[in-house]
Amino acid sequence: MAEHDSDREDREPDEKGVPFDEAAAWAAIVAGYGEEPPDPPGTTPFKPVQDLALPPMEEDEAAAGPQAAQETPPARPLGSSVSFAPGVGPRDHTAPEASEDDFDEDDEGHFVPPEPPPLPTADTTARFAWLGVVGGPVLLLIAVLLGWDMTWWLATLGIGGFLGGFVTLVTRMKTDDDEDGDPGRGAVV
Repeated sequence: MAEHDSDREDREPDEKGVPFDEAAAWAAIVAGYGEEPPDPPGTTPFKPVQDLALPPMEEDEAAAGPQAAQETPPARPLGSSVSFAPGVGPRDHTAPEASEDDFDEDDEGHFVPPEPPPLPTADTTARFAWLGVVGGPVLLLIAVLLGWDMTWWLATLGIGGFLGGFVTLVTRMKTDDDEDGDPGRGAVV
């Protein structure tokens, strides 16, 4: 495919014997600027926008001619493309505030969720692991921003702290294999 395309680029365009007058082409474009081109032969012109909303004319009205259509008042338009007036629509709706009168005797009022259980306390190993995971990249970022020399101990502390903390956290994750039974038993009620 590439060889075929390269052959096309090497060849010069064939001359038909009639030179192309670029200035005349541009003059024709500029002369026709702003004018609507004529409709091609055999086509009907478009209806004006006002006539699109009107129902089609009856046969007796069409036979009476355009004079009769002009004498009768135009029918009311069927509709428009505007569904809602500006500022009035489904996105502008606000729900009314709830009051105590909205509830019946059966309603208990608003739902108040129970207090969540306290977060589990982290042991010392988990704290140092999180310190390595977060502190290692932060130490390297501070060293780059402040222009410190990247010595071996700084790189080892940053990268080693991150990797060591990550491995420690992953290995200490709890698994949900509390039950060593057959997994194909189905649901247990």
